[in-house]
Amino acid sequence: MSERDPQHSPADEFIKGLWRENPVFVQVLGMCPTLAVSNSAINALAMGLATCFVLVMSNGLVSSLRRVIPLQVRIASYILIIATFVTIVDYLLQAISLPLHQALGAFVSLIVVNCIILGRAEAFASKNTVTRSLLDGAGMGLGFAFGLLCLGGVRELLGSGSLFGVMMLPDSFEKWTVMLLPSGGFFTLGVWLLVINGFKRRRARIEVASS
Repeated sequence: MSERDPQHSPADEFIKGLWRENPVFVQVLGMCPTLAVSNSAINALAMGLATCFVLVMSNGLVSSLRRVIPLQVRIASYILIIATFVTIVDYLLQAISLPLHQALGAFVSLIVVNCIILGRAEAFASKNTVTRSLLDGAGMGLGFAFGLLCLGGVRELLGSGSLFGVMMLPDSFEKWTVMLLPSGGFFTLGVWLLVINGFKRRRARIEVASS
């Protein structure tokens, strides 16, 4: 999409990442951190918000420098920009909560090579205005955080009986330990994709029937 495209309003750039082009449930991108850190709601939310911050800031800076960065070194420049904001997030997480930073482990640093962030920089921010790029980054980032939170909430609830560390289910509930393992991440993602795709098909049938 070019910056002169009149078919999309600035608000559309934000909304599309939340639902229509959700990185997790529609584009199925960034699966490594999605499956690895979504074993609890707090880990999922922290990774989602960290990615959102990097996405918004890198999109804005790439867009503002899009006419300055030489075409031949654009990818290297984008990675440098992204790595700078990832370093900021890494230090912030250490300052805010060291146990949370340790729980996320190397996946914070791996935000640098997250295909969502580099993809938005190359495909969108480098071709659009700063305002649109910021909105695109916010929408995609919050959409990614929402996807992680959906997985993390279900996995923690069924695997530990808690949500954000607060016990929600009675002691008599038999915990599904498998939900805290990598296989539980794949299973939960598959169920969410089934539910969302089923909803989309039903909505499409309703629209066709009413037209």
